[in-house]
Amino acid sequence: MLLDIVFLLIGFVIIIKSSDVLVDAASSLALKLRVPKMLIALTIVSFGTCAPEVAISFRSIANGDGVMAFANVIGSSIVNVFLIIGLASFIRPIKVRHATIKKELPLLLIVTTAFSILMLDSVFNPLTDNIFSRRDSIILILLFCMFLLYLVGMLFKRNKKDEEVEKGKYSPFVSCVLLLITIILIIYSSDLIVNSAKSIAKGLNISEKAITMTAIVIGTSLPEMIMTVISAKKGEFDMAIGNIIGTNIFNICIVLGLPILIFGNIALEGFGFIDILVVFLSSFLLFIFARSERVVSKKEGIIMLLVFVLYYVYMLFF
Repeated sequence: MLLDIVFLLIGFVIIIKSSDVLVDAASSLALKLRVPKMLIALTIVSFGTCAPEVAISFRSIANGDGVMAFANVIGSSIVNVFLIIGLASFIRPIKVRHATIKKELPLLLIVTTAFSILMLDSVFNPLTDNIFSRRDSIILILLFCMFLLYLVGMLFKRNKKDEEVEKGKYSPFVSCVLLLITIILIIYSSDLIVNSAKSIAKGLNISEKAITMTAIVIGTSLPEMIMTVISAKKGEFDMAIGNIIGTNIFNICIVLGLPILIFGNIALEGFGFIDILVVFLSSFLLFIFARSERVVSKKEGIIMLLVFVLYYVYMLFF
């Protein structure tokens, strides 16, 4: 047991540090192309900070462990909004651009709503088991393609004259080398985390869902948390909220959709209506709060943090 805890902590340290370096390296390459900050946040930063979730999801689904994969994605979606955005907006109210309210947040709401509906098989038909199928994953991947089309449109519509010219942290060659190394480290450390978490769950006689949505989800969400809170404190609001929007879309559509498409159907064991409702509320409340004066205020941040606490109390004790 003690050795498993040590391996789990080592895995977290490696995966978080690797993700941090991966984001810097990818951002350095992107800045050479003078890509806008919001586009960097929605793509390079969000996809980069998703790397731990991607690795863990592929490992767990490949091993036939649907519970860990779903807990990973559902927990990350909830933590990213209610804990991370809630904490960031409590520290400093987050200003939201008009374009984000009109375009990016509705895209997140569409993706999350579709995901929630696809998880409600037994609600629509009580005689049917909750199964997430390849057909469901295809719908998610098509939604991600819609998101990519939006990003391509954003790239071509950008005003090059208004963009700030920034220097990347690394040279292009160093960035490419670091990308390769960090991806390898993330893959191997995710395997260490998954195996250690399973052993700890069995040793403590607790469910994989509980340990995944606490230790693993919150641990692997540290890159997003650090990135978002620091961005909000610095007034880089596009980076703060864009990171979360891109991360949640990528988590739902690719982190979950792609491995299911490759490895096949998985059962939705251990997840009920409350879990699905809170996932939907994460994007719905973020959209509603952002529309109010185009700011996610400190009070709204407190509401998000309260929802997070209430849900986790319900999940762990009821």
